[in-house]
Amino acid sequence: MNDSAFARWLADRAGQVLLQVRQDTGYSDGKALKTAGDQAAHELLRAELARWRPADAVLSEEDEHSRTAWIEGEPTLTRPDRLDANRVWIVDPLDGTREFSEEGRDDWAVHVALWTADSSAPARLTAGAVAMPARHCTLATDHAPAYPPMPLEAATGGAIRIAASRTRPPAFVTALAEEIGAELVPMGSAGVKIAAVINGDADAYVHAGGQYEWDSAAPVAVALATGLHASRIDGTPLTYNQADPKLPDLVVCRKDLAPRLLAALQRHLPSE
Repeated sequence: MNDSAFARWLADRAGQVLLQVRQDTGYSDGKALKTAGDQAAHELLRAELARWRPADAVLSEEDEHSRTAWIEGEPTLTRPDRLDANRVWIVDPLDGTREFSEEGRDDWAVHVALWTADSSAPARLTAGAVAMPARHCTLATDHAPAYPPMPLEAATGGAIRIAASRTRPPAFVTALAEEIGAELVPMGSAGVKIAAVINGDADAYVHAGGQYEWDSAAPVAVALATGLHASRIDGTPLTYNQADPKLPDLVVCRKDLAPRLLAALQRHLPSE
């Protein structure tokens, strides 16, 4: 099985486990459901990667010390094996835990991506899959979706649609939307938001204020394979498998929107 097909298979397997956890655990204790889902999907992904890709390194949100930045010369830190690996799987076992724990919500996902050091692919992401199990849908690089058509509203000068967090949208996104006449469309998981751009249900996704590599690697891999624009909000390229796994901001959009959106973002970038 090639890497892209494997990424799809792996994300789907984890998604089925999460659906079973939801059924078995119920929704009476949201915290317990989140914990059970995270753990079950993480264990499945780790076990299958160890079985089928034993030579590859892994960065998972649920790994111990996954958020710790490695600093050269810091004696208390051990250099992660992934920084010297040629192939690194970057996975988020459950993206959108809040939505996962709420009965009836389907805007949560599983992310599986492969970063390859010697790849010429954008961001060096050579495979990726975003499974949305409650929607019975998986987007992956093995069969990249068609480029989304420009919606009639945008083509005729109407408002563009920006996918935004339903619970904590960045403050600057509201000002950005007002300036360019955009409509904010609230959604859960970051993967679901980028999937909405890939599917043409939104025109752009803009985020700043805190994310990690596993939040965006898989959906960005699919978005790039589809032909969409993906970058930091200042226009610089997205990079993965870094010593510090924080990747706090990004923009994903149709290429025809990128110049306009990036120019407007320069006027609304959050202060450091």
